[in-house]
Amino acid sequence: MKLIYILSAWAGMTMLMGACGASLPPLTTVAQVDIPRFMGDWYVIANIPTWIERGAHNAVESYRLDPDGTIATTFTFRKGGFDGPRKTYSPRGFILDPSSNAVWGMQFIWPVKSEYLIFYLNGEYTHTVIGRNKRDYVWIMARTPDIPEDDYQQIVERLAAAGYDTKRIQRVPQRWPEPGMRNQDS
Repeated sequence: MKLIYILSAWAGMTMLMGACGASLPPLTTVAQVDIPRFMGDWYVIANIPTWIERGAHNAVESYRLDPDGTIATTFTFRKGGFDGPRKTYSPRGFILDPSSNAVWGMQFIWPVKSEYLIFYLNGEYTHTVIGRNKRDYVWIMARTPDIPEDDYQQIVERLAAAGYDTKRIQRVPQRWPEPGMRNQDS
């Protein structure tokens, strides 16, 4: 019950902050996302974290396409350190723009769907960036727990050009393999 209250408060604050955001042009999403190819595990390399994610270590976002066309999502991480308690959240993704598959609503609680924009996705589907038009949160993710520094810097430069305050972006510590973490590709 406490989790529902916390998530409800978070969703309400997110909606309120959206109404107060600065006027920036909308982010340009990628032209097309092959949804089956996008599914699977994505390690969170860096982000502007939500309050839930602050102090996250070994953060992984996993996606699975369900028969009804929604995306079953599992977000896991260790809170406060590599030996911290494991946290798991299971929002549901809804593809809102089927012509590109790059605009989703991510629902933690009904009926609120938070904006989820696939802002960048490399051709190999090994790096992606999820953003929001308000530039309040961002997630740099990869299929591996780390990425080459040059690739990371290019992504950060792309975010700066899109209007993000890149000083707010924080690296998410990753150290693998981690005992007790299951491979969620199955």
